[in-house]
Amino acid sequence: MALVSPELAINAALDRARLWSPFLAMVLNREPDLARSLAAGKLDLSLSSAEADMPVARRLRIERRAMALNVAIGDLAGVLDLTAVTGALTRFADYALDTAIRTAIEERTPGAEPRGFVAIALGKQGSSELNYSSDIDPILLFDPATLPRRPREEPEEAAVRIGKRVVELLQARDGDGYVLRVDLRLRPSPEITPIALPVDAAIGYYEAQALPWERAAFIRARAAAGDIALGQRFLDAIRPFVWRRALDFGAIGEIRGISARIRDHHSQGQAFGPGYDLKRGRGGIREAEFFAQIRQLIHGGRDPALRAPATRDALSRLAEAGWIGTDESTALIDGYTLLRTIEHRVQMIDDRQTHALPTGDALDRVAKLHGLDDSGALLALLEPRVTATGRIYDALDDTVRPAFSHDAVTLEADLAEAGFDEPESARRRIEAWRGGAYPALRSPAAREALEAVLPTLVPALATAPVPQAALLRLDALLERLPSAINIFRLLEARPGLATLLAAILSHAPTLADDLGRRPDLLDGLIDATAFERVGDVAALEAIMRAGEAGGDYQSRLDHVRRVVGELRFALGAQIVAGASDPLDVAAGYARVAEAAIGVLATATIDEFAKVHGRVPESELVVLALGRMGGAMLTHASDLDLIYLFTGDFAAESDGPKPLGATLYYNRLAQRLTGALSVATAAGPLYQIDTRLRPSGGQGPLVVTLDSFARYQREDAWTWEHMALTRARPVFGSANARDAVAAIVRGVLEGDRPARDVIADARTMRNDMAAHKPPQGALDAKLLPGGLVDLEFATHVVQLVNKAGFDPNLGCAIDALIREGLVPPSLRPAHDVLTRLLVTLRLVAPDAAPPGHATEDLIARAIGVADWPAVVATLETRRQEVRQFWAQVTGEQDG
Repeated sequence: MALVSPELAINAALDRARLWSPFLAMVLNREPDLARSLAAGKLDLSLSSAEADMPVARRLRIERRAMALNVAIGDLAGVLDLTAVTGALTRFADYALDTAIRTAIEERTPGAEPRGFVAIALGKQGSSELNYSSDIDPILLFDPATLPRRPREEPEEAAVRIGKRVVELLQARDGDGYVLRVDLRLRPSPEITPIALPVDAAIGYYEAQALPWERAAFIRARAAAGDIALGQRFLDAIRPFVWRRALDFGAIGEIRGISARIRDHHSQGQAFGPGYDLKRGRGGIREAEFFAQIRQLIHGGRDPALRAPATRDALSRLAEAGWIGTDESTALIDGYTLLRTIEHRVQMIDDRQTHALPTGDALDRVAKLHGLDDSGALLALLEPRVTATGRIYDALDDTVRPAFSHDAVTLEADLAEAGFDEPESARRRIEAWRGGAYPALRSPAAREALEAVLPTLVPALATAPVPQAALLRLDALLERLPSAINIFRLLEARPGLATLLAAILSHAPTLADDLGRRPDLLDGLIDATAFERVGDVAALEAIMRAGEAGGDYQSRLDHVRRVVGELRFALGAQIVAGASDPLDVAAGYARVAEAAIGVLATATIDEFAKVHGRVPESELVVLALGRMGGAMLTHASDLDLIYLFTGDFAAESDGPKPLGATLYYNRLAQRLTGALSVATAAGPLYQIDTRLRPSGGQGPLVVTLDSFARYQREDAWTWEHMALTRARPVFGSANARDAVAAIVRGVLEGDRPARDVIADARTMRNDMAAHKPPQGALDAKLLPGGLVDLEFATHVVQLVNKAGFDPNLGCAIDALIREGLVPPSLRPAHDVLTRLLVTLRLVAPDAAPPGHATEDLIARAIGVADWPAVVATLETRRQEVRQFWAQVTGEQDG
């Protein structure tokens, strides 16, 4: 076959670029001199339209644009092979990063030598294998003794500012594009460390605390920009961390765990074909890289010749040393080269950071840019390489497993025997924990605690209805924890607690989320008293006040939040464990909330009085409505509150900064709402809803008792009187509470405007149904015949007959039954619907049918035998409520 001259090959590449790559076509139009040079067959990687006196960032962007065009055309023409392409891209990244460091230092300290600050390149930049749209993943280090800085500026402050300016110079976009994307998350503990680290602190970290995957990352580490000598000193110091003479199969397991997680996470891109992920897919680029790195970790500590950063070099050296077969090496290198080349084609189209083959016509465009006829030809070219790489990588298990069979294989067998449906997947997850997959697992103490608890934890998880699901929930929990040491030690000491944890993880996502925010909540379940009925309000207030001595206002808020969180968690756990009736739990939730209101209101009033004093012969009263008024809350209930004050609205407080009574109490109520709702370091508390106050959101937050009484007697609407049927004072002196209760009783018993209660209730319910439909098939609250219908019907009967008033809906229904105003079936309907609502708020917050594993828990909670009985009972009770609603309102039960 006749050889094509470079000039013809370059022009053919230019034609394909213009036809199939919008990005390259755009650059050709913006770089006419470069386009003419290329058309003449000249490939000059240094040629661009940038000028020396341009601002540095703009000059780098234009140079990057021109370099990308030159390299792309050389690549498409076959003039540059993969090594030349990635080498050119990497050299430019090094140059741009170095220029940015020098510029950042010069801007801050003109004339200073660019010393004491270095970028250690990791990933593909470190191995000189960058692709067209790679991020760079540097670690920024500095030497406090030599870093240039301004007078009176700390080295740490100067280094961070230099680092931020470097990132800004490289990442900022304008009409000329950008230079490089910079990812600094490979530094030690990126969630808590500054972006630039002192070099000695970094050395200490890698010597004592680093994770197995970080060893693999440093196979490709290189001092790339800035103070190269400083960078080399760092790399020399940590070399023993990277290359160990003893085999470390924990590190190998972690690298394979990363691969497994990538396969799981990117499962949509695993199947070969359109949409296949060239980088992360099975048999893709990442698996060739990991294959080489695992072998390097095994053998590189004793054979320095294997420490090649570049993947293909490493594979060649492994074959030369006899550690892998020549056929394996050739197949992996061949596949890696082709996949990297096609990855470049995909990225050339629009200069996007993507690794997935497109679909449809876009895949044809990639094929034609590469010089093929269509997507079918491209897939046929790729498929055998992908298959070969995947097969070789999968076979790696057979090579490395025997060395740690006492760990992984035994663990997998134990998991299978324990009842895990997917023991291999479960084993990989646990091995990832062992490798420090999450911050909570990265310290030696955490990994030691994990090993100690596994003999307890695995059998406990096996008791879950679906052990694999419980394991995944635990994995999500560990991902969020700052430290796992205490929870592991607790579970090791209390095996029964581990079984309960498995049940919570299996059935109660709401509690699992709470545990993720506060793992110490599990501590509260150690004592058997956690499964007893919570005390009365006075006893609960005493517990919440126990932390007040010597503490400031903020510490009191935090203490109450901690106590409330523990009590609510324990109440939810009672339902999961089947230790309590959900009706008792709902009442317990309400007593806890009432105690919190009492303690926090008192603390807030005392704190407010330090500045504004108190209003003589006056006090704040808190009136609860809705579920809080009825003393039956769920785990997720808001608190519906109305704030009132006694005494003369024209009075004034007696403090250093006096306020008129109305302004005083409105500000005080705002403070109390914040105390009850704003999250502190100890977490959130309650959502507060004050829209049921007189005139709703248009009215003042706090009014006098007289104003409240006048509004309810003269202006309130039917829905407000319906709400008042569940009103209950929960804070204030006994006299003040009695006064409020007397107003409420008088209004309900007839001291109110004449309204067509039935017509109003029917209209309101229809509007509510239109604007707030049921969430799911089990929405015990909003479904037709659910709790809302029961509440509405009960309140209509109460208001029309001026009878049966009790804030607690169940007690009100009992009173109406005794008077012959409602059928006896409504009380069991109330109980079933309430139990179901309280339980579902924990186990199925979306009210959708739960998994089969949770069905038995729900059946037990509402007192029936099984799931079919749950469905049948719910339908029966809803039908009873619908019939009663139709009877009360005259609507047909449809």
